Amino acid sequence: MAKKSAKQILTKKEPEKALLLPLKKTGGRNAQGRITVRHRGGGVKRMYRIINFGQEKMNIPGKVVALEYDPNRTAYIALIEYQDGQKGYILAPQGLKVGDEIICAEKEEIKPGNRMKLKNIPVGTEVHNIEIVPGQKGKLVRSAGTSARVLAHEGKYTHLLMPSKEIRKIHSECFASIGTVSHPEHRFEKIKKAGIKRLMGIRPTVRGSAMSPKDHPHGGGEGRAGIGMPMPKTPWGKPARGVKTRRRKHTDKFIIQRRKK
Repeated sequence: MAKKSAKQILTKKEPEKALLLPLKKTGGRNAQGRITVRHRGGGVKRMYRIINFGQEKMNIPGKVVALEYDPNRTAYIALIEYQDGQKGYILAPQGLKVGDEIICAEKEEIKPGNRMKLKNIPVGTEVHNIEIVPGQKGKLVRSAGTSARVLAHEGKYTHLLMPSKEIRKIHSECFASIGTVSHPEHRFEKIKKAGIKRLMGIRPTVRGSAMSPKDHPHGGGEGRAGIGMPMPKTPWGKPARGVKTRRRKHTDKFIIQRRKK
C-alpha cells in the first residue's frame, strides 16, 4: 500500500466560515506608509483562521472533525467540535486523526492533542504551543515539525529542551499541548519557480553585489567582484550576519544552557 503524502491526510472541505477573519496586507509599510520591510507586496488573498492557542475550552472534550491547511502558517490545523456544540481550530499535532477525542484540563491522559499544565506532564514527553506566562496562551514551539522535550521538574519551574537545543525554565503552572506539531515535511518543500514566491507575497530580492556603490555598500567593482569588505553590511552600512540582536536580557535568568552555534 502506497504511503500517503503530507497533503492527502487533509479533509476536503471549505474552512469553517464562522472562524474566518479578513486579513489585510501591508506591503511591508508601517502606519505612516513608509516601507519598513523590503521585498513584500502582492500575493494571493488570504483569510485568517481564528485558532485557540490557549485554554478557552477547559474540561470540555472535543472531537476532531477535520484536518485543514492554513495559508498563514507552516503547520496544519484541526477543526474541533466540542461537547457544548461550539467549534474551534487548534494546531494539529503529528498523528492526530479525524474522529480522535482531545481535552484541555489541568491533568489528563498523555496523548497527542491533549493540553495540560507542565507540572503534570511526565519527563521525556514532547510538547508544543507552550505558554511563557500562565494564562497568556501558547507562544513557543508552534511551527511545523517542532517540539520541546520536558527534561525535569524543579520547584515551581519545568526545564524544557527547546527546538534550538536551548534548555530553558518555564513556570510549571503554564499549559502546553502534547505531541509534535504536524507537517514536518515542510522543511523539505522546495519553491520551484519565481511565480510561487510572488503568490506568497514576496517581491524580487536583488543582491547588493549586483548594485552600484551608491545603492549598496557591496556594490561596484569590475565584473563579478566580491563585497570588498571583511564583514557584510546592510544597505544602510550597518553590520549584517553574526551580530547580536537579542534585546530581552531580563529573561536570561531562565536560560539554563544556551543554544549551540
